[in-house]
Amino acid sequence: MRVALVVDDDPDLGDVMVFMLERAGFEVHLESDGAAGLTAAGILRPDVVLLDWMMPHMSGVEVCKALRSNTALAATKVIMLSAKAQEVDIVQGYSVGADDYIVKPFRPKDLVNRVETVLAPIPT
Repeated sequence: MRVALVVDDDPDLGDVMVFMLERAGFEVHLESDGAAGLTAAGILRPDVVLLDWMMPHMSGVEVCKALRSNTALAATKVIMLSAKAQEVDIVQGYSVGADDYIVKPFRPKDLVNRVETVLAPIPT
């Protein structure tokens, strides 16, 4: 079973993401701050991390950088989620290693589609 880690300090949005990803067949874990999310990623070794940008203790940008610098987690797919919708913000999300960037608010079904796309094998 594929494992998803949702790291978001908005409990309502976190619950929606957990529900949608579980319906799509994922084992889902939820953390509410960046530091806890980074610790959980090290333990769980998820297939994908859905990472809010603005959180307490560590921002999503800091967590993404830490994931990319950890050889055991560097290949983990990361989708950054943020209300920061300016081009400079999106570019920064990708520049720290995000595989995708989703602007909040988003439609839950779109989230699942983007997760599936990021996890899809690259055709040869």
